[in-house]
Amino acid sequence: MVNRSEIIIEAKDLAYQYTGEEEASSPALSGVNISVHRGEYIALIGPNGSGKTTLLKLFNALLVPTNGEVRVEGISTFDEENILSIRRHCGMIFQNPDNQLVATTVEEDIAFGLENLTLPSAEIQKRVGQVSSVLGLQDLLQQAPHMLSGGEKQRVAIAGVLAMQPGCILMDEPTAMLDPAGRNDVLQTVQHLNSEQGLAVVHVTHFPEEAVMADRVVVLEDGRLVAQGSPKEILGNTSLLHGLGLQSTAAVELASLLRQDGFDLPEGIITNRELVNSICSLEQTD
Repeated sequence: MVNRSEIIIEAKDLAYQYTGEEEASSPALSGVNISVHRGEYIALIGPNGSGKTTLLKLFNALLVPTNGEVRVEGISTFDEENILSIRRHCGMIFQNPDNQLVATTVEEDIAFGLENLTLPSAEIQKRVGQVSSVLGLQDLLQQAPHMLSGGEKQRVAIAGVLAMQPGCILMDEPTAMLDPAGRNDVLQTVQHLNSEQGLAVVHVTHFPEEAVMADRVVVLEDGRLVAQGSPKEILGNTSLLHGLGLQSTAAVELASLLRQDGFDLPEGIITNRELVNSICSLEQTD
């Protein structure tokens, strides 16, 4: 049983300014306080340049805070001796899977991080077999990663991270370069890992439909955390999103237009299915 009250990542008064920026320029992040709980799914949204990717890199110790602190499983990211342990606890999935595929076969790629940990061969083979089964990669193990589809490549990248047995995966727009089939493939995989394996997920996305899957949606603007809540609370708040130059889901936007035209649709509609069911209910009462 996953203890969802347990904190896996905690950031306090977090700030970051990139080296070389003028002192007068705004920091990439400023005054961010956020916790990620074990087994939680967080969608991180905001305009371009709002600090989403920077926050992920701070969680993964790819960057160190200018001010404030990040702790992963209680371990501070400031100490370089902690970096390997932190990255084992929090694996990172990037937008372009080709940036993470380094070996000549899928099997070797999944095993790459484990070999760097100098684990026994039997343990490496066991973990590769386990994650391959979970992610449906058994028939691809001897394939060359560069010959795979975009969705398959991203699943291999996820497998390499999952083999390290992390408590959390950090995803930076992992479906942005994929076609609809590949995108659906990756999203189903991540949902399964979260719901069935209890893996915490922090997912940066510019697709509001992907944010619907989350337990909590966190909104950044100009490096500050400006809102957070359930998908219905955040995605249903079109005044907030539009004020940031963002759109909500197609269902939210269409429901809003239909209400303006006199349709008595309930609040809280954020998915296509909810919208269709609500419209059908209206027709049945006419």
